[in-house]
Amino acid sequence: MSKETEKQRWQRNFADLLQELRVAQTGVQILFAFLLTLPFSNGFTRTTTFQKDVYIVSLLSAAAATAMIISPVAFHRALFRQGRKPELVRYAHRMATGGLAFMLISMVSAVLLITDFVLNRPMALVLTGLAAVWFLTFWLILPFSRRNWGDGDIDDEDEVLPGD
Repeated sequence: MSKETEKQRWQRNFADLLQELRVAQTGVQILFAFLLTLPFSNGFTRTTTFQKDVYIVSLLSAAAATAMIISPVAFHRALFRQGRKPELVRYAHRMATGGLAFMLISMVSAVLLITDFVLNRPMALVLTGLAAVWFLTFWLILPFSRRNWGDGDIDDEDEVLPGD
């Protein structure tokens, strides 16, 4: 089997990153759409000031996540056919990471909003804390604790992205 060139590796890294962004983009867009419609529902008038503040945090962080997760598309358009794939991959990696962070904030605050609306505040805080730990476990703790999985099996082809 022949080794891939550096250009091929950057192209593969970009294709892999785009697949990841497609998954994240769908999730954040569904959440954002839900949040955009929420104030127009009948029950929204019964929300407290605290719930409205949590709603604003969730909405704005979903908007930030959407912008960051979609931004590599605009960046790709601006750099199309300029031979700047390494720069594009590094940028897209940073935007995906930031977008996931904002998505985490939005999802956890949406959980807080809804649980606070239907349950008492202490229970809402407990459930939201558990949801936050759950997300952090799967989005941060496990991935970083497993970064060295199979180190003995890694080929030169599986080099880590710059900035990882």
